[in-house]
Amino acid sequence: MDCNCQLYSTYLQILEKELATAMGCTEPIAVAYCAAKARETLGRMPERVIVEVSGNIIKNVKSVVVPNTDGRRGLAAAAAIGIVAGDASRELEVISEVTDAQRTELTRFLENTEITVVPAKTDLVLDIRIYVYAENDEAIVRIKNHHTGIALIMRNGEVLYDAEPVNPAETGNLDYGALSVESIYDFASTVAIADVKALLDHQIKCNTAIAEEGMKNSYGANVGKVLLSAYGNNVQTRARAMAAAGSDARMSGCEMPVVINSGSGNQGITVSVPVIEYAKEWNSTSEQLYRALVLSNLIAIHLKKGMGRLSAFCGAVSAATAAGAAIAYLGGGDLKVVNHTLVNSLAIASGIVCDGAKASCAAKIASSLDAALTGYYMYKEGQQFYANDGIIFKGVENTIDSVSEMVRDGMKGTDDKIIELMTRC
Repeated sequence: MDCNCQLYSTYLQILEKELATAMGCTEPIAVAYCAAKARETLGRMPERVIVEVSGNIIKNVKSVVVPNTDGRRGLAAAAAIGIVAGDASRELEVISEVTDAQRTELTRFLENTEITVVPAKTDLVLDIRIYVYAENDEAIVRIKNHHTGIALIMRNGEVLYDAEPVNPAETGNLDYGALSVESIYDFASTVAIADVKALLDHQIKCNTAIAEEGMKNSYGANVGKVLLSAYGNNVQTRARAMAAAGSDARMSGCEMPVVINSGSGNQGITVSVPVIEYAKEWNSTSEQLYRALVLSNLIAIHLKKGMGRLSAFCGAVSAATAAGAAIAYLGGGDLKVVNHTLVNSLAIASGIVCDGAKASCAAKIASSLDAALTGYYMYKEGQQFYANDGIIFKGVENTIDSVSEMVRDGMKGTDDKIIELMTRC
């Protein structure tokens, strides 16, 4: 297999791995998955539970509604629903099939079971350990580095599984380092549609459906509805509003599935829904939409690989930046237009911080998409930001590296302060 064939295969595998289906915000769902696996390992319902998690898990679970819990929020609810009703074999859809009887049982379990939440002493941003106890039996399950990365399973002191989970950004057989804007552009322009159609059809179906649900009913702060009411039904507003509405629903516990990107449902919505809206407005062909979505998804993954999955940097920015590039591509833009759209967008919106999953994520998605669209329309009008404008460097890859370095090295203290503030209130 020559180099080009290997790269083609790698990109397909990255898409298949990253565009997973999840129900609910991925951090509480990861906690529910870990808890379901712990109950399964224990072999019966626990009488006592300890939930030990890293700061970024606390941050992203504290304020978001956990699906199928009758509006409950937080780590205890996430662990409890995983224990009471979780099917660990479903991974990020672990609590997608909860019965009314199990919802009733959840209330009893929370009232009668000691559930202790403990901040983990760990250097990892994604670290979850669930300890469950019943009489003389105990079980421990640990997830680290990514949302389904089980690293340890123990029962009564016996190690049943002990392994370093595969980190998607450092996968031995999947070379994420091969991602670049130019190669992604080439791949999106030449990929056989049959190789990506099923995956993208599922993304289009799921993410459009939850956006429509967010527009139809009342969720969170109803950011999507507010945008349409305030700014009208033009495509620029509609692209932002529909993506925001999907987040409105998801952050408020909507039980509809989402196709994620880079471990995040909000990012999965943001990379896809605005592109779909522009394709409708411009009467794009199905093939044009598929190619634009390939570009959007892979550029978002490329941006996140240097930043890390969880940090003080709002993931809506990278996802919206990728969507803006895909809209530029959908509008007939060549590689130069895509590159400048990316740089312009990153120059505008790279200061938005992540203070956890919650209702305001929808507004951050809308703001990030506004920056991305501004970046695109700027370049169409012959305007751009240049090297040495702040953290902008000459060349799109150098700018991406600059922003990634800022996130990894410069925003660590910011993340620590955000977590401290959130746990104080």
